[in-house]
Amino acid sequence: MTKVWSIVVAGGAGSRFGDRKQFCSLGGRPLPEWAVEACRPSSAGVVLVLPADLDDADHHGADAVVAGGATRADSVRCGLAAVPDDAEVIVVHDAARPLASPRLFDAVITAAGADGVDGAVPGVPPSDTIKAVDGAGTVTSTLDRSTLVAVQTPQAFRAGVLRRAHVRADPGATDDAMLVEALGGTVRVVPGEPANLKITDPEDLGAAERLLASRG
Repeated sequence: MTKVWSIVVAGGAGSRFGDRKQFCSLGGRPLPEWAVEACRPSSAGVVLVLPADLDDADHHGADAVVAGGATRADSVRCGLAAVPDDAEVIVVHDAARPLASPRLFDAVITAAGADGVDGAVPGVPPSDTIKAVDGAGTVTSTLDRSTLVAVQTPQAFRAGVLRRAHVRADPGATDDAMLVEALGGTVRVVPGEPANLKITDPEDLGAAERLLASRG
């Protein structure tokens, strides 16, 4: 079987939320605990990345906890340093997406292991019309929605490719697929899950609570 390790990234400041999301509770449990638990069925081990200045002795179920960096890419790189060298596939998952299903992890891991593929990400088609605008806010074009997806985590990559991608990581990269793409790697998109919400503001947390309630 392919040896899979996961990195849960919870190193952000949560500026849009108004507070650190790491301290928020969903269904009576902190968000990182949900994300680590989601990784567990498909992973030999899980590394949790927390803010460097956060004094938190709780591992939230992870095998290792490390301090993150100034950017998301820095934080993932800190997590990579704690992943054993014999890992074949590495999954990167945001703690802000606590409701990802085991099926979604299996889908990206399977796709990332296919011949000629370096990584896999979940994506959902946008429901809104997407327009490109210039600096003045003037529309420059309307994009073809049939060619677009909104990308989620978990994202899975061949371990060697992800490590190489982080050697000279763009500090402004918003996900790891961008870094693998910059190497010329092939990234496959698998169907994402509308219920795989990203907790960005308090309203998202309320929506996640309602989803949990609907699942009983």
